[in-house]
Amino acid sequence: MKLIIKNLNKKFDKKVVLKDINFEFEKGKIYGLLGRNGAGKTTLFNCLNEDIEVDGGEFYIEDQKTRKVLPDDIGYVLSTPNVPEFLTGREFLKFFIEINKDKIKNEKTIDEYFDFMKIEKEDRDKLLKDYSHGMKNKMQMLVNFIASPNILLLDEPLTSFDVVVAEEMKQMLREIKKNHIIIFSTHIMELALDLCDEIVILNKGTLEEIDKNDIDNEHLKNKIIEALKEE
Repeated sequence: MKLIIKNLNKKFDKKVVLKDINFEFEKGKIYGLLGRNGAGKTTLFNCLNEDIEVDGGEFYIEDQKTRKVLPDDIGYVLSTPNVPEFLTGREFLKFFIEINKDKIKNEKTIDEYFDFMKIEKEDRDKLLKDYSHGMKNKMQMLVNFIASPNILLLDEPLTSFDVVVAEEMKQMLREIKKNHIIIFSTHIMELALDLCDEIVILNKGTLEEIDKNDIDNEHLKNKIIEALKEE
């Protein structure tokens, strides 16, 4: 399965954010979408999730046959977690599972899901409003793992976690990547190099792949650093 992007364009007023983007993302890989703050990483995700309209171009899935990207194909983990704070963690999972029952494969118990995400027993029946930012982010990632969409868009998802939890999250992503296209946006070069199979730079509105096998080459490191600099 591939996610194919062709000639994608997006601008806001006169500012061109995405400029004739062409790229193919393949299942089984974690792609590091690397770019400085404000480079357009979130805009690209919002276009793919159809939260905003593109100004030109197209994107589609190729898997035995070519088809449109459907809402169920996309899981989107926002940099700022969005969870119903009036529910407990358990109530939120129960509600999510009930409304998505027909789509969930190999359904587990709620506590098995909590165990998978390493959420402590004493936190499972707390209101989400009392969760830390990192805990809310864990819940947001968990419901996307449960839904198991074909494409996972992760917008700076590990910045709110401490070192131990961030390592746990990276390991989980490595474990599930074979069944998904995972695009992981970050402005931190070291994180992308550690976690991702492929490195893609978003710079001045265009996407460029960097050969990770040559990443020790000083020229390529300098190229990444240059792309992260403020214009």
